[in-house]
Amino acid sequence: MKPILDACCGGKMFYFDKSDKRVLFQDIRKIKTTLCDGRTFEVSPDVQCDFTDMPYEDGTFYMVVFDPPHLVYSRGKKSKMVDMYGSLSERAKPTGYQQIKYGALYSDWRDMLSKGFKECFRVLKSGGFLILKWNETDVKVSEILKLTPEKPVFGHISGKRSNTHWICFMKE
Repeated sequence: MKPILDACCGGKMFYFDKSDKRVLFQDIRKIKTTLCDGRTFEVSPDVQCDFTDMPYEDGTFYMVVFDPPHLVYSRGKKSKMVDMYGSLSERAKPTGYQQIKYGALYSDWRDMLSKGFKECFRVLKSGGFLILKWNETDVKVSEILKLTPEKPVFGHISGKRSNTHWICFMKE
């Protein structure tokens, strides 16, 4: 098993090497599309599964990268689709390029992210590190940190508007 899990890799945008052999890339989506500006965008994980219910043994990874969706869904065409929990539901499908790239949060986002944190810490080895990347466009990082009992070691703010947070946790 690879030592690092990216639990929701998306387009692997912050990786120097998008096929780094040390990283197991996981995402619930597998897509290849053309964005509104003509660029090709692809989500091509090694493992396609939900970060709230991962198929790995407890304590498998030395590091888990957790960069979940951060944009609250606001509009789009309604369609029947399988939701994050595998249920067929009527949900509005994200159509904007940012939500296609980064995913979308729905009304159950607090529950979904709480379960995601729990799963990420479950598959992390004792003494291992969880790196959370969170963008505060729609939801403040203080709200996200309330969704896990784990306490971060340190963090750093970056980005053009200083609204992207990189936060490091260590599993006791």
